[in-house]
Amino acid sequence: REVDYLSLYDLEPPYIVDRQAPPLAEWKRRSALAAAAPVAVGDVLSGVAGSPGVVTGTAKVLHHVDDDVELEPGDILIAPQTDPSWTPLFLAVSGVVVNVGGIGTHAVIVSRELGIPCAPAVADATQRIPNGATVTLNGHEGTVTIDALP
Repeated sequence: REVDYLSLYDLEPPYIVDRQAPPLAEWKRRSALAAAAPVAVGDVLSGVAGSPGVVTGTAKVLHHVDDDVELEPGDILIAPQTDPSWTPLFLAVSGVVVNVGGIGTHAVIVSRELGIPCAPAVADATQRIPNGATVTLNGHEGTVTIDALP
């Protein structure tokens, strides 16, 4: 059972399912995504404009709300997507970047309420931005600029 669990845990479910989910064999593996397109200093990752503001800070990459990562003031939360269980984490950070979403998603709404910048739909942000990188988040434009790598 544990082998099956670990095998399924490594699968990234499709974000959009139209009528019928694709077979498991077609789902991307999280372990393969981790090797996707590394970033370099100066790279700009683009999403959509979310919550306004510009902030520079340390990227903290969380794949799950219960990941053991300590968030500090000035950090920028990088997450696949968020839901209400993530809300307490927003109080500790200066900005939020999510892989998927738009102007009406949880991450953007909560960020606007808290007055912190947010960039949704930054594709593969959790796989491309290394934990500990210094990044500049521009919520007006929906961009993340890599300033320094860990």
